[in-house]
Amino acid sequence: MTKAMKLAVLMGMGLLAAGLLAQTSGAEKTEADKNAKPAATVQGSEASSDSDYSIGADDQLRITVWKEPDLSETLPVRPDGKISMPLLNDIPAAGLTPLQLKDSITEKLKKFIADPRVTVVVMAMNSRRIFVTGEVVHTGPMALLPHMTMLQALSQAGFTQFANVKGIYLLRTENGKQEKLPFNYKEVIKGNHPEQNIQLKPGDTVVVP
Repeated sequence: MTKAMKLAVLMGMGLLAAGLLAQTSGAEKTEADKNAKPAATVQGSEASSDSDYSIGADDQLRITVWKEPDLSETLPVRPDGKISMPLLNDIPAAGLTPLQLKDSITEKLKKFIADPRVTVVVMAMNSRRIFVTGEVVHTGPMALLPHMTMLQALSQAGFTQFANVKGIYLLRTENGKQEKLPFNYKEVIKGNHPEQNIQLKPGDTVVVP
C-alpha cells in the first residue's frame, strides 16, 4: 500500500470517528432537552405564590400601561380600597390579586385604547403588617412577608442581650377576642414544638419580654 493510500485510509477513519461522536453528542443533547424543564414554566411556578396576594389599603402599586407613559404611575391604595387613574377615575383594588386588578384596568381601558397592555406590581405591602415589641433590636411595625412565621419575624427583629427568649408570646385578636400564644425560641430552634412556629397574620403582635 502506498503512502498516499495509507493517508487516505487514516483520513477516512478520522472522519468516521468524528461523525459517530457528533451523533452521540446530538443524541445526548436531545435527551437532555427532553428532560429539561422550560424556563417559562419554572418562572410561572415561582410567580404563582405572589399572584395569590390580596391587595389591601395603604399598599403601594406600580401600574404600567405599555406605550402609555401618562397612564403609568406608582400610587397608593386609599383607605376606601380604591385607586385613582387618569381616564378611569376611581377603581376598586382592595381584595383583588394583582392579576385581577390588571384584568379590571385592561377591560376599562379598552374604551379609550386599542389593545391595552397593563402590568400591576405591588411595590410595598403596607396593608400586611405585624408588630414586634419588647427586647428586640428592631421594634415596631414590620412588613408581613408571604407565609412568614414567628421564627422568621424574630430573626428579622433581632434580640437584645436582656431578651427572655423562652418567654416570647404572640398576641392575636380574632372575632374581637385576644389570644396569647406562647413561643419558646430555645426549643423551636432545636426542632422541638414546631407547632409554636405558626404562620403570622396581619395585625399580630410579637412580644419579647
